[in-house]
Amino acid sequence: METSQSPDRPYRIGVVAALLVTTLGSGLPASAADSPAARERPAPVPCPDEVTVPARCYSGQDGNGAYYSIAIPEQWNGSLVLHAHGGPGLTEDSDPERSDKDLARWAVMVREGYAWAGSAYRRGGYGVRMAAEDTENLRRLFVRTFGRPSTTLLHGQSWGGNVAAKAAEIHGTWPPRPYDGVLLTNGMLAGGSRGYDFRVDLRVVYQYYCGNHPRPTEPQYPLWMGLREGSTMTRAGLRARLQECTGFASARGERTPRQRQNLSDILAVTGIPERTLESHLRFATFTFRDIVHDRLDDRNPFSNRTIRYTGSYDDAALNAGVERFTADPSAVRDLSFDSDPTGAISIPVLTMHAIGDPTAFVEQEAAYRASLRGSRTAGRLVQTFTREGEHSTLSTSEYATAIDELATWVNTGRTPAPADIAGACPAHDATYGTGCFFDPGYVPAAYSSRVYPRPGGTRWPALSPLAEWVLRFRPGVGIPA
Repeated sequence: METSQSPDRPYRIGVVAALLVTTLGSGLPASAADSPAARERPAPVPCPDEVTVPARCYSGQDGNGAYYSIAIPEQWNGSLVLHAHGGPGLTEDSDPERSDKDLARWAVMVREGYAWAGSAYRRGGYGVRMAAEDTENLRRLFVRTFGRPSTTLLHGQSWGGNVAAKAAEIHGTWPPRPYDGVLLTNGMLAGGSRGYDFRVDLRVVYQYYCGNHPRPTEPQYPLWMGLREGSTMTRAGLRARLQECTGFASARGERTPRQRQNLSDILAVTGIPERTLESHLRFATFTFRDIVHDRLDDRNPFSNRTIRYTGSYDDAALNAGVERFTADPSAVRDLSFDSDPTGAISIPVLTMHAIGDPTAFVEQEAAYRASLRGSRTAGRLVQTFTREGEHSTLSTSEYATAIDELATWVNTGRTPAPADIAGACPAHDATYGTGCFFDPGYVPAAYSSRVYPRPGGTRWPALSPLAEWVLRFRPGVGIPA
């Protein structure tokens, strides 16, 4: 006979374990919880011009090498927005200018009365759990320096959505929980083990038609590497090859017939919008190199062995000629552990996604909801969608609405409906005037409707909080920081 059980039941633990992790991982100023990475005090700096309300701003670099920025408005409402930025970047070290630029970009949070803090992460490249730890280190630094906020909200944009989702899973369960709610905007929420599949397809389809990445006269390597180790290719060099093959930067009338056909076939087969083709090819080149060479010790996490590509001028020739490969199960497992959302959350999560997002396709939201359903936590998720077609920036009025509606949800316990959030936007738009484009009735299609589906691989299941804590301190598990 079936018995009902709370969604929290899989994550319950013994009293002894709870007390242990409360000491070691709660963010309290216990010496066991503090790492040298967060001991340097923030230095006062001028606020960016975009912070248009009176505020105190700070910057610094933690002991792990991650630069950060902090802003606290004079009329502080007592809550903190901890920001996880997108990317990942292509630099090995932390970018000293990144967090200051992020503060300028998300100044709406400060204007709405929230303190804001953002880490540039200790390295520029891939590593979701690493970025989540850097974000948590910054939260602890804020608490030690300025006191504990009344509420702490995570905000992740783009790849930062993946980071924030993972941070909520790693740190968001043990009492006292360091985070009270999560806002994910245009998030890469399918996780690394499948969220890059469409770029894998782009990489091999591009090479089939263009044959210049690498050229026949250059050292050859499997395309899942993105780029061979030691290559000196630059973004400009990659752009030149893309232009040579497709004429993408030229007016249509200036492209040769071969360029027009190549471009048409690549776009039709991959489903990638023309305006973001170059960006996606960069990810499938430089980010793949970072993942494979620097994070997975040259193991292959990607597969296209079973895919039948469609939509080209000659599908039979394409499928006969495209490069094929099969993933190393251990690489899939480690990439999955590092980045795949499991749905093991215990705090409210609000997402906002542009329906026409050309970079993180809106169908990623369907993948994320499926993860939460699998962990029986979908009741903690509210998803909203906007009739916009950009990835990096949505309407300022919508960001103000989303963060305030999340805070209200956290403070009152009343779960908002998408229509409620849409209805709250005009009041914020009276201040910002950037428009409200919420579509409360929109439901995204399945992720497999947008990305060629792969057979299930060796992925990490949802872990209990105790297992998460143990694995964080076990060497050799997942992608090393």
